[in-house]
Amino acid sequence: MIRTFFPEDRVGRSLTLSTMAFALSSGTFYTVSTLYFTLVIGLGATTVGLALGIAGGAGVLASYASGWLADRVGAHRVQTVATALNGLAMLAYTLASDAVVFTLVACLAAVMRSASGTSKQTMLARWYTGPERVVVRARLRVVTNVFIGLGTVAAAAALQTGTAVAYQAALIASGVLLLAATLPLARLGSRVPELPARMVASADGQATDTSVKGPSPLKDRTYLASVVCNAVVAVQFGLLTVGVPLWVASTGAPTAIVSVLLVLNTVVVAGLQVRISRGVCDVRHAGTAVRRASWLLALACGLYALAGYGNVITACVLLLLAGLAHAFGEILGEAGGWGMAFELADQRNAGAYQGLSQTGYAIAAMISPLLVTATAIEHGTAGWLALAALFVAGGTGAAAVARRHRPRATSVPDAPLPVTSPTISV
Repeated sequence: MIRTFFPEDRVGRSLTLSTMAFALSSGTFYTVSTLYFTLVIGLGATTVGLALGIAGGAGVLASYASGWLADRVGAHRVQTVATALNGLAMLAYTLASDAVVFTLVACLAAVMRSASGTSKQTMLARWYTGPERVVVRARLRVVTNVFIGLGTVAAAAALQTGTAVAYQAALIASGVLLLAATLPLARLGSRVPELPARMVASADGQATDTSVKGPSPLKDRTYLASVVCNAVVAVQFGLLTVGVPLWVASTGAPTAIVSVLLVLNTVVVAGLQVRISRGVCDVRHAGTAVRRASWLLALACGLYALAGYGNVITACVLLLLAGLAHAFGEILGEAGGWGMAFELADQRNAGAYQGLSQTGYAIAAMISPLLVTATAIEHGTAGWLALAALFVAGGTGAAAVARRHRPRATSVPDAPLPVTSPTISV
């Protein structure tokens, strides 16, 4: 935990501090945003849903485009600018007075959030090497979950007050936190002299202003297959946020169990994500992790379905077991997905590859609420079994891709870490 929250190397420390502020902002924003949009601005729920759907589509497109840009101007620069513009977008929400302005602001926020995520992934891909990338990524995920929780708790004050001024203050705080998230990154290039050259695309490991000479990920069938399979498994994020709350309401369990499941998920992720991620040391192990994750997710789907047939006690026990299987499936799937995204990429244009990987996750996030409600919620047990089969198919496919992978001879080998950036023990 000390290494997670207080990394020894300067790049990891800067990313961690930035992630703390970013996650605090996210927790605050997600807690009050819907109420602010509907009660303060006065937009209808349908209008908000449509605007956010449009913004989500823009964010999907930005995931890949920002990776392409990171290869050319530097991932650290894209990360800094995108985070700052995201903060300005949060502040601009307080000025939105109609549906058109709200939609434009939402699109800017979604695009910059996607760009920030892709550029951070690219920074990890370019600065760290081998399994270390997955471990550092896991540590950042733990930091994100913990500080989103803290942001949610802090925003409870606005909910308790329940006034327009309180909601507006929470949104302003969210924007200010995002602006603060740029501070650890702003001068990182000058403080770590080796960083700028490592953050842009090259054909020989050195910075270049010429066109990228590495292959396009859109023509890399192995990488495309990996992205598709991992996106299928990533649909599981819609279960806990959308599917489970709706399903619990139809069972004999009290609705308060939803909060227990969310806390359980957070505790498991915070406690075990880094430890489990250490086992992902190459492509083959990453594919195996995704396959095992899919089995756990399928088990969780079966247990969720069975919870609909028992009394209160039986339903609660089954839901807790399902939540536990779901949490372990989530952390295994994330670790394996990161490992495949990093290890299957051509390092000459890591940004484009990581951008494509993030695009897969963005699409999964966009369709998962609809898919989960159309299966499990609409059709009950049959729907849960369909989701279980979908997860197993995705995990099996990911393992097959990893098993058949052969290292490309043209890939640029990972550059050794500079002496100013100590290797993190894995």
